Amino acid sequence: MSNTKDKKPLILVSNDDGITANGIRKLVDLMKQIGEVVVVAPDSPQSGMGHAITIGNTLRLFRERIFPEVEAYKCSGTPADCVKLGKHHVLKDRTIDLVVSGINHGANTSISVLYSGTMSAAIEGAIEGTPAIGFSLCDYDPEADFDHADEWILKITEQTLKRGLPKYTALNVNIPPKRIEKVKGVKVCRQANAKWEEVFDQRRDPTGKPYFWLGGNFVNFDKGEDNDEWAIANNYISVVPCQFDLTAHHAINYMNEEWEL
Repeated sequence: MSNTKDKKPLILVSNDDGITANGIRKLVDLMKQIGEVVVVAPDSPQSGMGHAITIGNTLRLFRERIFPEVEAYKCSGTPADCVKLGKHHVLKDRTIDLVVSGINHGANTSISVLYSGTMSAAIEGAIEGTPAIGFSLCDYDPEADFDHADEWILKITEQTLKRGLPKYTALNVNIPPKRIEKVKGVKVCRQANAKWEEVFDQRRDPTGKPYFWLGGNFVNFDKGEDNDEWAIANNYISVVPCQFDLTAHHAINYMNEEWEL
């Protein structure tokens, strides 16, 4: 890869944990080894925002000198807003080669991809026709160690830039927490059939008014060995290619044949 600045790939970096999170600092440091980096990230944590966008409120964007030698902006909106502003305002006269989101503090395996702000930033890039990757570390500790993932993040990113992805595809990459045993490798796999079984704990505030606190348990119904939950449990990095087309294609013929419309 050329060291000439104008030959380097242009990489837009975002996240959902906010611009000051340790995960995005690590990701920026890694992406600087590969290309020219521009950051547009939320000014505060936006976990669980899914693909929400700001419609009825103002969006604010401020230059932030938080990463050495990197052009960076903090945004008052959601992760999807950040990528939209990066594409259509900050870098409107340039071609983005890759959108990268993360590194998220916590897993985004199985059904969590639908709720994930990290993955929504990546999928927003895919919607624009740009290759995109969302990276997550399966460790919720804000001080978690990311170092064991460095070589894998670089390898997956470099392969994406070199080999490309099918158009409108975003990779959902989940990394096991740091263990005594080294990461075994990468599994390109599918999303597991798993979900959260929610429990709403009803409580009362100091004035006696009721409120609810969401909790629950994660349940994995999938017994296969070709999914992201299996990969993480067995100390592999999972890579799930994702798309924004939510059509249940298998249901179209069934409905056309069985329904009376």
